Amino acid sequence: MKGLRYQLKNIRRDKMCILSFLLPVIVGFVISLLSGVSLSSLGETAFCILENDLTSDTIEWLQTNGSVTVFPDMVSLENAVNDPATQAIGVLQDRNGIKTLLSGDELQVNTVIGNTLPQLYAERENMALSQTTIIPAEDNNDGLKSLLIVITMVTAMFMGCTFNAMSIISEKEDGIAFINEVLPMAKWEYMFQKITLGFFGGILSAIITALVCMKITVSGILPLLLMIALSAFIAALAGLFIGHFSNGLMAGIVYIKIVMILFLAPPVLFYLAVPMGSITHALSYLLPSSASFYGLMDLLTGKMQDIWINITVLSAHCLVWVLLFFVTAHGKRKKVLTQ
Repeated sequence: MKGLRYQLKNIRRDKMCILSFLLPVIVGFVISLLSGVSLSSLGETAFCILENDLTSDTIEWLQTNGSVTVFPDMVSLENAVNDPATQAIGVLQDRNGIKTLLSGDELQVNTVIGNTLPQLYAERENMALSQTTIIPAEDNNDGLKSLLIVITMVTAMFMGCTFNAMSIISEKEDGIAFINEVLPMAKWEYMFQKITLGFFGGILSAIITALVCMKITVSGILPLLLMIALSAFIAALAGLFIGHFSNGLMAGIVYIKIVMILFLAPPVLFYLAVPMGSITHALSYLLPSSASFYGLMDLLTGKMQDIWINITVLSAHCLVWVLLFFVTAHGKRKKVLTQ
């Protein structure tokens, strides 16, 4: 108990650990504020026109293809088109129909739209005679928010890595680590003492983040808690390894950043770029954070049958990492006693 109080005291003095705990919660709160914001308008084509320049029929046709903003003079219109933040296309009346005004630094898709818009306008009557079936696209708003929520949750669950690593590195710099190496303490007792703070810290951070930004059904509470607990346990063990192999504070920070990047970046890339059921997707489960990421996405999308597969993978990772810790700790303790 005294050891835990000492570690907690070190954590309170470490700004990095405090920020690691609070950052996912703050990001989760920001994501929750997006609940009433539609992101679909971000991909909508924007047209800029002059006041009293185009006919009402032309304006109505443009409005069916994007948003229309009216400007009082040519200078204002050109400024809006040339603004890199707008990606807007200027539309002016021409003797043959309409002409477009581009800034030259648009996205490729907007360049194509701007170049083909006059031709599409000229052939609008022929297009109206054709039978067209419009299949509405799914709103990607929920998908994007789910991705942001899962990234934030995975970050929160694996923050225990930072807690434990910084605690052990601090003990090394204070000389306490030499005392721990010769104490008559069982390996499981040492592991329990060292991972407790990071384990419960990661769980607390993840639960608060989930309460802030996730809407979980009653049937999803148990899988969510299991994934949080298993992920936090793995993160705490990872912090233990980092603390053992770090020779100093700077080396420890570098190792923490590398491990966090490996935990966070690959699952996102695998989820977005690798098809489900492929060999690469199966190999991605070698990273424990991949199972956490896929499990949370399944939870948010309602695929309850796949969640237990990810929980099983996380449980296997916990077993492997515990065995690896015992093997490493045994070898290091034997080396210290022989010296």
